[in-house]
Amino acid sequence: MKSDLAKVLHILEGKPLLAYSLAAARIAGAEKIVVIVGHQAGVVKKEFAASGAVFVEQNPQLGTGHAVLQAKDVLTGYTGLTVILCGDVPLLKPATISGLIENHRASGAPVTVLTTYPADPRGYGRVVKDAQGKVSKIVEERDATAEEKSIGEINTGIYCVDTPFLFSALGKITNNNNQQEYYLTDIVEIACREGFTVRSHIAPDYIEVMGINTPEELARAGRHLQDNQKSPVSL
Repeated sequence: MKSDLAKVLHILEGKPLLAYSLAAARIAGAEKIVVIVGHQAGVVKKEFAASGAVFVEQNPQLGTGHAVLQAKDVLTGYTGLTVILCGDVPLLKPATISGLIENHRASGAPVTVLTTYPADPRGYGRVVKDAQGKVSKIVEERDATAEEKSIGEINTGIYCVDTPFLFSALGKITNNNNQQEYYLTDIVEIACREGFTVRSHIAPDYIEVMGINTPEELARAGRHLQDNQKSPVSL
């Protein structure tokens, strides 16, 4: 973001990025919201002290899978569904989260991935499916083969997972990849290896699930909100 400020504190139309994800989760019906914080954790917690969210610090920061694993103690004994959102995806609509949950419940799969088809899939993790349309794995672009890079369906980083399966699978992931990080995406391969079905729920508007990684993308999100004359959530 070319800034010392934590990404989720960058301002979009008068509100920090994280405010949008928290509002979307709340409107979609989240019973408990757990925020995993790393960079400038104290500043983020102070900014959102009145949000009602539970904050858990990830230190050291060893990847997305390791980040989600930090919520294990907070969710001890919980056997419902966990929806994993990203703090830098401000345009996500609560209705899309609800659709993901409904699809997950209807399929009976322990893991459902929110996916989309962007205009340009470069830079994103690709969703690999079998002949029946079931998700077999998600591969990060840096680890993908040429054939996998030709896939247009990408992972948004947003999931609905049965909580007991989530933490069981997270305990089995390794950092045997180019980044030497613990990828959350590996829970998909673990599910398949253990005989479970993994499904995808496709977000029809790829702009809605766009992550903010640069000042240019932040400006683009602002223009999108202005053009649509309202926020995707009521803040």
